[in-house]
Amino acid sequence: MQTLVMHHHTSVRAPRPSSSILRSYATQSSLGGNGASSSSGPTRKQISVMTDDGRYRWGELSGGEKVARATQQSFNFLIVALGVVMTGGVITLLYTDVFSPNSKTWQFEKAVGRIKDDPRCTALLGDSKKIKAYGEATWNKWARNRPIATTVQKDSIGREHMRIHFNVEGPLNRGVVHVHMIKPVDEHQYHYRLLALDVQGHPRIILEQTSDTSLGGKKSPLKILGINWR
Repeated sequence: MQTLVMHHHTSVRAPRPSSSILRSYATQSSLGGNGASSSSGPTRKQISVMTDDGRYRWGELSGGEKVARATQQSFNFLIVALGVVMTGGVITLLYTDVFSPNSKTWQFEKAVGRIKDDPRCTALLGDSKKIKAYGEATWNKWARNRPIATTVQKDSIGREHMRIHFNVEGPLNRGVVHVHMIKPVDEHQYHYRLLALDVQGHPRIILEQTSDTSLGGKKSPLKILGINWR
């Protein structure tokens, strides 16, 4: 009896790659090339005139960004220059109206000091420490806020005249101070033409009085029988 021998041929299959390997290969293929991944660095926001804070160097800026930075710096320079001009203007105004010897404020304070230092004035007004000086009466109840009446004019020969009058009040009386100052043509400061105090019921107290001719005024012509003799 013949024995039938059957041979079973077993086919060997290669192991299938895992799903993670397939995904990695697909990702590398989609990026192209040799499987090397390409990555781009973080992108920065484009700067403008309003957003430029100086964090990027000039060489890192694009053409438009350089224009924006230059515009911003020019604007900042104009702001600084405007501030300097305005500060200078305020200082000049303060000096001209307050601190200059030719200002009405300085002359007012000087005249008040002369009144308080004169024994004739304090005899009528009272204690110098209690004497108040103020300007024209207005709706403002605070005397220190009342304006000082002042006029500045030039005469026919070019001299500058400053006239000031203000009120003074002490424990005993109140009065009015008259100031007339002249700045001669060739000088830069005022000189007293008149400084006087009027208190009602009392003779005028004259603290300063100078002739007009001594302050550069023209001499009056000699008049005889109605004829001017020069």
